[in-house]
Amino acid sequence: MNDAMTYNLKIGASAARAASAKLVIHKDAFVYARADGPSVAKTFAIEQTGPGAYSVLIEDRSYRATLTARGELVVNGRTFFVDVEDPRKLRGHGSAEGGAGRQTVAAPMPGRVIRILVEAGQEVEAGQGLIVVEAMKMQNEMKSPKSGKVGEIRTSAGAAVAAGEALIVIE
Repeated sequence: MNDAMTYNLKIGASAARAASAKLVIHKDAFVYARADGPSVAKTFAIEQTGPGAYSVLIEDRSYRATLTARGELVVNGRTFFVDVEDPRKLRGHGSAEGGAGRQTVAAPMPGRVIRILVEAGQEVEAGQGLIVVEAMKMQNEMKSPKSGKVGEIRTSAGAAVAAGEALIVIE
């Protein structure tokens, strides 16, 4: 899967009973692999049906998914604890700052831009919030990978964005 988004998950009935897994999403397909089980590859579609509510079609099965205020996921009446880690956000968290040169901040998954926190030409610090994108009613603040200057803003507040779409360039 080229241009795929990879996430490390912990999912289960509770935080104490959560199992580790990896989720790789590419356009309308995903591969889900539990650390203690086989991989599953499927096609999917998702549509927001209301605030925090989604209709998810995985191949020929339909699911109702709702995100709760406590950050839990309710799927067809069953509640799950879910912790999602985007490995890209862990890069550069050592003692050194982010890499040299231009770096692009991209949408982690399909969603809608809620707020842009910076302006083109603005100086930013490593880890400073740049943009807030809402996906599945979860707001994700994307941070600057390095200290530098905002070179380009390639989106606007309210815009729908695709997974992997370039949003802001830091120079």
